[in-house]
Amino acid sequence: MSDSAVVRSDETQKSQVDPETTERVISEKRIGERIKRLRLKKSMGLVELGKHTGLSASFLSQLETGRVVPTLRNLARIAMVFSKDLSYFFETEPQAVFRVHRRKDRVRLPQTGVENPTYFFESLGYLVPDRYMDPYFAEFQPLTREMEPRAHMHPGFEFLYVLEGDLEVHHGDQVCTLGAGDALYFDASTPHSYQCAGKKPAGAIIVTIHQAPPVGPIPLRAAGVAKPAPGTPDSPRTAGGNG
Repeated sequence: MSDSAVVRSDETQKSQVDPETTERVISEKRIGERIKRLRLKKSMGLVELGKHTGLSASFLSQLETGRVVPTLRNLARIAMVFSKDLSYFFETEPQAVFRVHRRKDRVRLPQTGVENPTYFFESLGYLVPDRYMDPYFAEFQPLTREMEPRAHMHPGFEFLYVLEGDLEVHHGDQVCTLGAGDALYFDASTPHSYQCAGKKPAGAIIVTIHQAPPVGPIPLRAAGVAKPAPGTPDSPRTAGGNG
């Protein structure tokens, strides 16, 4: 074989799609898995799906397990049974969120906007983008004369679980003291604040949920309430505190 023939052969190989790459692209679409999910969601067996599509149950089984690749004609038959467009089988699927936040990687931050912070907090969800809730670990310090609790408010709701110590929670006109193991769920659009109720720090898990309440907050006594600026530790995306 001449040198020119070898060059032409190499160029031909480089211009062709690699079969392994083709198989990988098809596999990544997980067409079989998508078909199986649609079928199970409808509580439909392979035989029943075969009757609707004109395809054998054995072929459908091989299709779902990835042993065969469907033609567009066969895929269209299946899509029509489930009222789906063909594009459904080729669109990029959203990835399930799974993020581990190691204790050693978390940052301990003080309450901002005050000279003497009444609490410190650590975000437990900072690695998750566009999250629908914000979990925090917060440690509330025993109050001193220099500390002045400050109420705040924001859209959504909050959930609080006390891990240790005693925590006093103010919510509008209501006041309650929580101990280890106690939990609280409340409307965050009502002025609220927390403060340590003992001589030792109180630790709690606080989760802010980004959901606007169905109705406006009920007017309550809220003298001295400070509405936090976005992005501060007292904003909807942070753990609420005393100051």
